[in-house]
Amino acid sequence: MMQLIQAANNILLQLAGVVEQIQEADFCKPSPALNATIGQHLRHTLEFFIILKQGYEQGIVNYDKRVHNKVMELDKTVALSTIHQIQEFIIINQDDKSLLLEAGYLPDSEDGVIIKSNYHRELVYNIEHAVHHMAIMKIGIKEVADYVVMPPDFGIAVSTLRYKESVLSVR
Repeated sequence: MMQLIQAANNILLQLAGVVEQIQEADFCKPSPALNATIGQHLRHTLEFFIILKQGYEQGIVNYDKRVHNKVMELDKTVALSTIHQIQEFIIINQDDKSLLLEAGYLPDSEDGVIIKSNYHRELVYNIEHAVHHMAIMKIGIKEVADYVVMPPDFGIAVSTLRYKESVLSVR
């Protein structure tokens, strides 16, 4: 499972690198293409990791019951601190653990479903979710903070990187 820990940590390092570079005003500046800010997408991404951390401790995960911490989307220092807290949690808690995933998919009902899951499966979900939002953030960063230098694999799934490499090696 070290691969999961490394993948999650790499994503969090990439996010921290972007946050460290972006000016506070641009962190909070709406991107017309996204109809949101970089800070909002980052907050959303980090809140899923926070929910997983709480779920690890409580035994149940529900991504719909997020707090939506507005301070995290407005203050780079808070966002960076949150990233570091999540990194520490992931490094310390590498063992798998049974969890229940609670989710609701009907807009007119508070009723949901409860599904058996586990920490490693939910960490995989968080990694995929983060990569997806990083791809979206990349669009906004290029629009509102084009001075930010992103790693070439920022927001690109590992499977896509492998595929691109295989296509290049065939040529």
